[in-house]
Amino acid sequence: MKKILLALLCLTQGLLAQTSNEIRLIIRSDDIGFCHTANDACMKVYTNGISRSVEILATAPWFMEAVKMLKTQPNYDVGVHLCLTSEWENLKWRPLTSAPSLTDADGYFPQFIWENKKLRDSPYLLQKTINVAEVEREFRAQIELVKKHLPWASHLSAHMGCTNATPEVKTMVERLSKEYNLPIQMPKDVQYVRGFGGADKSPEQKEKDLVEILKNLPAGTHFLVEHPGYDSGDMKGVGHVGYENVAYDREGVTRAFTSAEVKKVVAERGIKLISIKEAMAGK
Repeated sequence: MKKILLALLCLTQGLLAQTSNEIRLIIRSDDIGFCHTANDACMKVYTNGISRSVEILATAPWFMEAVKMLKTQPNYDVGVHLCLTSEWENLKWRPLTSAPSLTDADGYFPQFIWENKKLRDSPYLLQKTINVAEVEREFRAQIELVKKHLPWASHLSAHMGCTNATPEVKTMVERLSKEYNLPIQMPKDVQYVRGFGGADKSPEQKEKDLVEILKNLPAGTHFLVEHPGYDSGDMKGVGHVGYENVAYDREGVTRAFTSAEVKKVVAERGIKLISIKEAMAGK
């Protein structure tokens, strides 16, 4: 009996050591639904890349195409990307509900949550008093629309920080998170990946940077959030003052996330690609 117990203890210690030395990586791809090109890219980084979670904008104009695409890949972890902004100059969207305190003079979501000091004439959410009851109705509508079409959606996330717009909004979102059983807070032990992004970096530089980051990732769970796209199609018309090269920037993200060299490093180092759902479950 003592020998059996000793063997079990050694096995348990070995498994714990193996787990503690494991490198786990969450790649979250944001904003599927906002344009056709983003939809294509967000799917590509899953089917031919390293992304395992994607955030969908229920309010955005290409939502239904995104739904159709995601239904072909039901193992792609989906998050409800709660939204109170419509940031682009040539492409706008509105709330799903009647929410006059959340819209600009044209009935669209404003560009930003807080004032952008570089764009003083741009409408932002908190330049007027928002009605938290309207925010709650809007967030419920967004959650329920996503769950209606993609019932496996596993979590909530915030587009442009909207869930922290005010302390009252933050408290309300935490309540909705519990009510719908859709977590919004990442586990405390998750480490955020730094040094990858940059709107002026070339696609080649982004790929090189990601390779170097992955070569040096220590044991633990790591989290990288980015926005896949292509330097083509309708994304070429997307941007705003201060961020005009959106398509070029996001082309680099897609290239890095689907790079053969990146995938080689992942395989060689035994990096485990996981979804937000798996991280929440502690897998």
